[in-house]
Order: sequence, then structure tokens, then C-alpha cells
Amino acid sequence: MEVDPTPVLVSRDGGVGVITLNRPEKLNAMAREMYRMIGAAYAEFDADDGVRAIVLTGAGRAFCAGADLSTRGGAFRAPRDRPRFRSSPARPLAFQLRKPVIAAINGHAIGVGLTMALHCDLRIIAAEAKWGAVQVRRGVVSDAISHWTLVQALGTAKAAEVLLLGRLYLGTDAQAMGLTNECLPASAVLARAMEIAHEIAGETSPLSMAFSKRILWAAANGDARLVDDLESEAHRVLMGAPDALEGGQAAYEKRPPHWQSVLSRDWPTDGPFADESPFVDP
Repeated sequence: MEVDPTPVLVSRDGGVGVITLNRPEKLNAMAREMYRMIGAAYAEFDADDGVRAIVLTGAGRAFCAGADLSTRGGAFRAPRDRPRFRSSPARPLAFQLRKPVIAAINGHAIGVGLTMALHCDLRIIAAEAKWGAVQVRRGVVSDAISHWTLVQALGTAKAAEVLLLGRLYLGTDAQAMGLTNECLPASAVLARAMEIAHEIAGETSPLSMAFSKRILWAAANGDARLVDDLESEAHRVLMGAPDALEGGQAAYEKRPPHWQSVLSRDWPTDGPFADESPFVDP
């Protein structure tokens, strides 16, 4: 399968890492090499202390129209030649990172385009975008742990509707169903996602953000005891530490905080958070 010279663009805007799917002439349909490139970009940004938030978006008028089906069978050929095949080929996944990932869904998000966006922490969608888990209408099943992420986002009844009927919806439907944080005209989606990312980069403590994200995704499993344990451990690490003292003082003095935490230095090497490596398969 022919792959564009630069099918995934990786850039930085201050403290924000940007990953852009870059096959606009094919509506950013996913070719196999693109998964590796996305995973590599995620890993690079997670390790870079200068990157505080990540935005995932698409070039042109689509976010991602799904798997590339331009050859017979396309992405749905038998994976017998891939003994390590997984339905979530971009590793690590966005929710495994310690930094928030915002999906700027600037256009259609279909099939794997939707399921990749579901891994993100926040989603901004274009009102006119079409989205859906259409795989049951292609002879396969929805991928990338979507039978879990969609239930977390929508609840079982609505997730069943999306997964079992394979329909296409609009961005306005996503907002009404609670799948996205904001629904805007397509031309405003990326700018809004970048605005939120820069707010995170400038206003939040790196270590606090990383702990909070990890606890949020752990909570998706519905284990209250685990969440209690993780919150308690996060407080033990954070309270009395430089960022906690600075955050309170900055709020009292009504000034921007000057954070001192650095993930590469301060992320726990033992305890429950160390056991929840961002690169461990779910």
C-alpha cells in the first residue's frame, strides 16, 4: 500500500505537542505505518518535559475517515502474518500517557477515526462532522477497545446503539449524547483545542495533572476502592511538595503559579502509580 511521504506530522507550539494526520486527499484514512508514527509521537511527547498537553487532529476537511480500504480487503485482510496483531495498533494509547490528549475532530471521524478519538481525554468536534463505529457494516467489529471506551462515554444503551447499528451521526449528535466536550464550526475546532491545551500547559501542575489523569482512567473500571487508594497515594506524594505550596501561595497572591515539578524526575518509581506504567497494555 502506498503511503504518503509524511502521513503524520509532528510539531510543537510552546508547551503543546501537535499530531496531525496528513493524508487530506484520502480524508486521512489510516495506513498501517501511520499507527507506528502516532505511537512514536505519543511516546516522544510523554517523555518530553517541555510538552504539557497534546492535540491530535487531521489535515484538510476530515479528522480520519477510517481504515484505508483502497486495496481489495484493505485493512481487513487476515492478520495471520502478524502474530502480535492487536486491534489497537497505535501504542501507547492516548489514555496511557501522563499528559492530557485533546482530539480536535475537525471533520469526519469514522471507524478507527472515532475509536482513536475515544482514547483522548477531551474531544472538540465540528458540528458538521460525520462520525460512527461502522465496522459491523464492513464485516468486522469496532476496534481499539471501543466496546469499553464507548460505554464509559455514553453508557451501555447508547454505546450499543452506536456499535451494533453502525450508523453515522453528526457532531451535534455527539454533543447531545455527551460524547464530546464542545461542538463548534469546523473552522474553530483546532483553535479551540489549542486554546485549551495552552491553558493546561500554563495553568496546571505537571505532576498533579499526570496523577489526576491516571486516576480518572482508573475510575472508568468502576472500582471505588482503587480510586480511593490512588487519590490517597497522590495526596501523599503531592501535599507539602513544591507545587502544592506554590499553587496555594499563587492563588492567595492572585498571580500565575511557577511550577517546579518535572515528570521525568518526580514521577514515582514505586507504589501504585509506578505499577501503572503509561506503556503497559490495558
